[in-house]
Amino acid sequence: MSRPRALNAAELKRHPLPPIEGGSKDARGKLLIVGGSREVAGAPIITATAAMRAGAGKVTIATVESAARLLAIAVPEARVIGLPEARDGAFARSAIPKVAELAQDYDAIVAGPGMLPTPVATRLAARLCESGTALALDAALLHGLPPAKQAARDAEPIPILLPHGKEMASLLGVSEEQTAADPLGCALEAARRYQALVLAKGAESHVATPGGKVWKYRGGGPGLAISGSGDALAGILGGLLSRGTEPLTALLWAVWLHGEAGRRLSRRIGQVGFLAREIPGEIPGLLQSAL
Repeated sequence: MSRPRALNAAELKRHPLPPIEGGSKDARGKLLIVGGSREVAGAPIITATAAMRAGAGKVTIATVESAARLLAIAVPEARVIGLPEARDGAFARSAIPKVAELAQDYDAIVAGPGMLPTPVATRLAARLCESGTALALDAALLHGLPPAKQAARDAEPIPILLPHGKEMASLLGVSEEQTAADPLGCALEAARRYQALVLAKGAESHVATPGGKVWKYRGGGPGLAISGSGDALAGILGGLLSRGTEPLTALLWAVWLHGEAGRRLSRRIGQVGFLAREIPGEIPGLLQSAL
């Protein structure tokens, strides 16, 4: 294991984003967001908004049928596709081949925000790992990933995993107490086990590669510990991936942008009390000042 590098603006200069060029919205990149459920219909709204604020050219949300109309109104800039829904309000098994077919038409995929942890999550995670598309997995798909470990290990390009403590515990088969006691060690083990880039989210966040390289971001403040904050981070990441950013570079920038957005909101609104839906609005300015 190498010594953790500080994730800051100076470090990001070693990992430049691709240039912004003219052309059509298709040239700016197409992102597919797979997420939502009857109970958590709003998560993909935050993810999609953050992705567009990070520069994605086109965004499609694939969600459960009961949420599709709501999302189409809430995010008029996005295409919204309603997929078969199970009795519990989660994705039905018959949605899996439809998502796998959709995945072939996109430059990047973010999957998991707002989804329920059901057996469908494991099958869906495996199919998405086989898509050959830049991929970030979050939330329910992390709980479902252990039985599909080999699919993650075989995935190309390298997948990105975005676990908080409970999801990391599921990935490694350990207790939440263990993940809290050694977040860096857990990030490294998950990266090795799944041959993936791993972000261990927390008050301090750690990025780990399968080869043992690590970065530490000291955190954007306590205000980011709110519902929907992780959905915003996933969207920022997806937007950068869709623009053709290499996975590690996209992850490092997403962590920094998300954290620095929290800092800005803390100064303007207060240390706590701002909303996850307010995070995306800070991203264009941060990108402008950092480039």
